[in-house]
Amino acid sequence: MNYSEAADFLFDLRRFQVKPGTESVRALLDHLGDPHENVRFVQVAGSNGKGSTARMVESTLREAGCTVGLYTSPHFDSLRERVRVDGRKMPESALCAFVEEAKPYLVDRAAAGEPLTFFETVTALGLWYFGREDVDVAVLEVGMGGELDATSVVDPVASAVTNVTLEHTAVLGDTIEEIATTKAHVAPADRPLVTATTGAALDAVRAQAGDVLTVSDPNDADAPEKPDLRVSYEGRVNHTESVVTVAQESHSGAASDSSSDSFEVDARVPMLGAYQAKNAGVAVALSRQAADEVGVELDTETVARGLRNAHWPGRFEVMSREPMVVLDGAHNPGAFEVLASVLSEFDYENLHLVFGAMHDKDHREMAAALPTPESVTTCRPNLSRAEDPEILARVFERAGVDSVDSIASVSDALSAAVERADPDDCVLLTGSLFCVAEARRQWTRLEIPKSVDSSTDAREVLERAGATTENVDDAQNDVVHRVVKTQVESRQARVLETEMARLGGECVSSGLDSDGELHDVVLSGTLAQFERLLDSLDGHPYGLSDVAADLRERLELAKSDGSEGGEEYPWTESASVMGILNVTPDSFHDGGEFFDADAAIERAQAMVDAGADIVDVGGESTRPGADPVSTEDEINRVVPVIEAISDLDVAISVDTRRAEVGRAALDAGADILNDVTGLEDPEMRFLAAEREVPVIVMHSIDAPVVPDRDVEYDDVVEDVIEELNERVLLAEKAGIPRERVVVDPGLGFGKSKVENFELLSRLSEFEALGCPILVGHSHKSMFELVGQKAGDNLDATVAATALAVDRGADIVRVHDVPENVAAVRVAEATKNPSRFE
Repeated sequence: MNYSEAADFLFDLRRFQVKPGTESVRALLDHLGDPHENVRFVQVAGSNGKGSTARMVESTLREAGCTVGLYTSPHFDSLRERVRVDGRKMPESALCAFVEEAKPYLVDRAAAGEPLTFFETVTALGLWYFGREDVDVAVLEVGMGGELDATSVVDPVASAVTNVTLEHTAVLGDTIEEIATTKAHVAPADRPLVTATTGAALDAVRAQAGDVLTVSDPNDADAPEKPDLRVSYEGRVNHTESVVTVAQESHSGAASDSSSDSFEVDARVPMLGAYQAKNAGVAVALSRQAADEVGVELDTETVARGLRNAHWPGRFEVMSREPMVVLDGAHNPGAFEVLASVLSEFDYENLHLVFGAMHDKDHREMAAALPTPESVTTCRPNLSRAEDPEILARVFERAGVDSVDSIASVSDALSAAVERADPDDCVLLTGSLFCVAEARRQWTRLEIPKSVDSSTDAREVLERAGATTENVDDAQNDVVHRVVKTQVESRQARVLETEMARLGGECVSSGLDSDGELHDVVLSGTLAQFERLLDSLDGHPYGLSDVAADLRERLELAKSDGSEGGEEYPWTESASVMGILNVTPDSFHDGGEFFDADAAIERAQAMVDAGADIVDVGGESTRPGADPVSTEDEINRVVPVIEAISDLDVAISVDTRRAEVGRAALDAGADILNDVTGLEDPEMRFLAAEREVPVIVMHSIDAPVVPDRDVEYDDVVEDVIEELNERVLLAEKAGIPRERVVVDPGLGFGKSKVENFELLSRLSEFEALGCPILVGHSHKSMFELVGQKAGDNLDATVAATALAVDRGADIVRVHDVPENVAAVRVAEATKNPSRFE
């Protein structure tokens, strides 16, 4: 069974009506051997904010060193996004394994007239996977209600009700009290239920749960008299972050554990709005309870860092500025009131609203909650439950908006609104997370070039895209020209298939029959066929104009506007050599050789004389088993060396995972930040933006490396590209232009020797990210695969340097500069000999 078949089976379960209760999920888990029974669970229920809160809990516990699962809904592009472990979505292979194991049982239940629903089955999938991965804690976002929700099959060690509004009244009850009561059934047996509810909702939660831990801003009119956790919102500090304070006095009502100790934390969170203070307070309380169960310490620094790294796409996400474009998944009147409050924190001239929503929502109340927009463009996400855009347009016309238009596709609607807006305006897309998912693809869609030189290559590419066996057999001999793989909606895939066939090219899409997620498509043809295809897509509905624009850029078919290029860097015109200068006693290849500052300075001069374009100074080893280095010691190691070599005719980078070290290095004369953790320190991206310096973002699972860690990839190249794509987007949102972000596949960091060679072989596919590419392969153990000794393999390193440059590397990071400079020049000469005349 391939992934398309497995996903189609799960999506097909959506035809079964929701039936509240946990019996069906319990029976399925029993059939699977109760794989979840040794996992500690945290449940987060509520009307709004539960997803953000769950993400904050997950991030905080990960920061404390726990292995953490996260189950949320809905997803943006792939069903696998709903189930994550340590931030990585579950592999396709795991989803296939679950379906193969569960499908016979599910078919039998359906045949007996007792089918399981999509949500029930996917919940079981998450619990099964968390048990398989042996996570320390799994955080579950409750789907609907609490008492009868599928997630309530677990016995949580900590749980919360964030807030309560009127929602799903046909299932949960007609009053706030009834809804609060059913949500409060998630209360754990041995700890207080955490809640930020107030008024009648809080009374109902107390009546149901008994012992509760209240989270509130004492300044709120309806706040309880003495909340257990006091929170305050200090306002936004930039366009993506705000400051919150969470404080707790000793809580006599809680169980006797460390989670009841007094504390206070001031933290930045990557989300905006006063309600995020309450979400953060709930998350902190839950994290402390869960940490106590696991037996780990949560100091205030860990909590603050965890909260700041809790990125949650689609929740007042500022994607670009001039005009400011915001994506927000608010989908009920209560959430729209909060959205309006967040908007009020920004200065802008006119508001241009892009709105799409499900048909069962209160559109009139949602519209009334926002300030009157200058224009409204209604749209419809590619989902059967979505409301007709013309009906939504009439709602806004009746609300008094003068300029109202309706456009079928979300992408086209957003593009029209952005074109209409002036630089000082705000474009807000909202109404549904499904709308946000489609809009966000303008920033996240990847066009991955494929090297296809034979029918064998073609077959591998098509099978990896999930194409059916029949389509693979039909197309494998024709896919031999320009080949690009991308992801589109099902309706977009159908148009591409029709148009490419008309033009004599090939378009093979995955075997997915569902609209539940993006479809992989592989496009193949001559350059002329691609040009005609892209011309035919201009002005086409369903957002295909944006797809065409992205493909034009990837295939270098876009017409130049005649403007000058950006800032010049060493790698702008040709590949550059970065010489490694480790001022450490324990690095794997040259540890201790240049620990003395004088030796380091002499080494830097020698590298410059040998032709190095960049000198990379590092004060902490990331080799397996390396001892940790304090921030102070790392600064004391690198700063004197950087100061001493800053007059050399060479760019200087600092190899660090700490923003504090990076700032000191830049002050000392460094020009580039090289972050092996891919911006795990949340301050690093803002430092690079503030100083307007390039930042190297590496893909790593652990840094320092954890020996023999088994990391599961479906396709190591595409998985690494996808994960780097989100880190690059994070950098862009902080204000770093893409041309100043360098990506590093991270050879040796969470990859096997075979996977390292696969990354090197297919390095050209990283061009999809639109960033310069760095390869760090020098003397690594990956060369043991070809009989070379780890740490002493100059010949293999030099050979890999030439191959990397030939495959598109812009920078190679090496220890031995003279030999690798020669390899780079040979590789460059094979591409353009005349430039060496």
